Parts: sequence; structure tokens; C-alpha cells
Amino acid sequence: MATGTSGTERTIGQLVADATHDLEGIVRGEIALAKAEVTDGAKVLGKGAGLLAGAAFLLLMGFVFLLHSAAWGIAEWLPVWAGYLIVAVVVLIIAAVLALMGKKALETARPAPERAIDQAQRTIAVIKEPFGDSEAVDATTGAPVPGTTSPASGNGSPKSGTGSPGGTGGAPGSPTPSA
Repeated sequence: MATGTSGTERTIGQLVADATHDLEGIVRGEIALAKAEVTDGAKVLGKGAGLLAGAAFLLLMGFVFLLHSAAWGIAEWLPVWAGYLIVAVVVLIIAAVLALMGKKALETARPAPERAIDQAQRTIAVIKEPFGDSEAVDATTGAPVPGTTSPASGNGSPKSGTGSPGGTGGAPGSPTPSA
């Protein structure tokens, strides 16, 4: 549509190119900010981990001296070798119990970030079709979610039906598409 201006209006292609360029700048800026925050956080974590490692080493040394003292204390009534044997057996029993508890904990652990993966899949589904035809799509099965409506039908955002807080399919804090 020509409005009769002196050529100062830009074409749609130019506007899209500018918007893409601006969006790239925003994304690069956000990535740089995230890198800076992670770097600062990693430095603090490294210092804290080093201090904790030093404390753990000193704690281990103290524990060794405590066990040595216990063995010599038992040696007041039994031979020295028997005192050390008793202390060693007690320490090995405690280690075995801790190992069994650790093994049980590892067997029940779920290291995969299942909620984050599910949320990412739902976010991708919403980004791919921000104004769906009539129903929301479950990101895990690809099937329509019963009881959901599109933003165009009046409720403002698709519902995921998975019990997430707020019922939206996007990331927390993300804007909801409006009709």
C-alpha cells in the first residue's frame, strides 16, 4: 500500500530484516549476560569448593587421630594390636552400612531432568503453533489434549492438561499469545 510519502517508509522485507537483526542482538546480549553470570558464579563455587576440600582433609586427619586415640585407649585393657583391630572392624562396618545406603539411594535416583525436558517439549509445541487451529497438542504424544481450546476461541492460552501451575504450555514467566 502506497501512502504517497516521500519514500521514507520501509518495505516489509526491510522491517523483517531489521527485526531479525534486533532479535539477534538481544539474544547475543542475553547469552553474554548468562556467560558472565555463570563465570562469576563458577569462580565463587570454585573458591567455596577449595575451602570445603581443605576442611574435609583436616576433618579426615582429625578422624584418623581420633581413631588412633581410641585404639590406644582400648590398648589399656587389651594388647595394642587388638585395639587397632577393634577400631578397624568398627570403621569397616560403618563403611559397609554407608555403602549399602549409598547404593540404594543411587538405584532410586532419577538423574534425567524429566520435568525440564517435558517443559521444553511443550514450549517448542507452543512456539511451533502459537495460534493452534482448535485444540492444544500434547508434546509427549503428539495427540490433542482433551478439554483444551485455542487462544482464538477466547481463553488466551492453550492448556496442557498435565497439572502444571497456571495451566499454560509455555515457560514460566513467558507471555501468553493473545488473539
